[in-house]
Amino acid sequence: MKPFVRPQLAAFLLLLPSLAHAAAPAGTGTVLLTEEGVKNLGIETVVVEESTFEETAFALGRIEAMPGHTATVSSRISGRLVALDVQTGDTVSEGQVIAKVESRQPGDPPPVIPLTTPIKGLVMHSETRLGDPVEPDKALLEITDLSEVHAVARVPEYHAGSIKPGAKAKIKVAALGEKEFEGELLRFGTSADQESGTIDAYFKLANPEGILRPGMRTEFSIISSLRENVLSVPKESLQGNPANRHVYVKHTTIPNAFERANVQVGEASGDRVEIIDGLFPGDEVVTRGSYSLGFAGGGGGMSLKEALDAAHGHKHNEDGSEMTPEQAAAAKAGGGEAGHEHGEAKGSSSRELFFMISTGVLAVLLVITSITKRKPQDETTEQA
Repeated sequence: MKPFVRPQLAAFLLLLPSLAHAAAPAGTGTVLLTEEGVKNLGIETVVVEESTFEETAFALGRIEAMPGHTATVSSRISGRLVALDVQTGDTVSEGQVIAKVESRQPGDPPPVIPLTTPIKGLVMHSETRLGDPVEPDKALLEITDLSEVHAVARVPEYHAGSIKPGAKAKIKVAALGEKEFEGELLRFGTSADQESGTIDAYFKLANPEGILRPGMRTEFSIISSLRENVLSVPKESLQGNPANRHVYVKHTTIPNAFERANVQVGEASGDRVEIIDGLFPGDEVVTRGSYSLGFAGGGGGMSLKEALDAAHGHKHNEDGSEMTPEQAAAAKAGGGEAGHEHGEAKGSSSRELFFMISTGVLAVLLVITSITKRKPQDETTEQA
């Protein structure tokens, strides 16, 4: 005899455990810690506020000297270099005497002409040594004023249309770690790079300390638009996969308690992410230690019921819901156990109802399968 359980029925039987699990009451999503647990996890929080949200475009680039900020030092007469007081890398001021040239004109001693700097800045190149012959058409030194520089970003063409002259950018220089500079867009380059699909964008950058040097590699967060009154949180506070984001919010009344809150996220800007739904201004979200909270479990603190009882001054069920007057009376009569038993009974009744429905569906499927299987057998008997 062939088994009469069809594949659809077998699949239903396999799904029963998972369906029963799905029907079970969900957890509260609250993590309770001891004070020591908060310290051990390094929990830090920030208050959620509405602020101006920046939409940005990312780009890479480099530092360049500004045109017109470079000058050379040369002699107006022929002669020999008899003094040189600076070298490459030195900083000089405008009008400073940096070298002396002995003239070839007759004299005893021969005339000595001082050479001064036309601008302040950094000595970038030196093309001579003591005793070298000097000619008027030969540059001896190159000086560049680096008090302002260009930060040149290679902006993808599809971003260029949303960025206008005057736009601001937050700029980081690889050689200077996390130090951040602010630049202002002056202009775009005259043509795009066909291979990379980028166009140069020139940002003016103040450099009063002289720490920015030509050729340094840079990263840009170029602000393409601003939106007011946007709710956002630091990226490190977000947990979960992209389809199911959540954060942990500090409980307003229970000490060392943190509630899981599902959130809908929007645009990202730098180290912050827009929150469309799930939080309110004034909520205190966990930043540092947020990932660890997902594995903290009970955290070693009191139970949720105990914490809520202490915080609110009245009784709660084990699942955190408030006791009704009837439940409170039953709990008092039963030595405080009724609330717990009621919570369990409520969960049990839900599971019993589910299994009753599941059993009924299973019985119907068995009957239908049995009838379907018997009909071909009856037809075979009649033919015989």
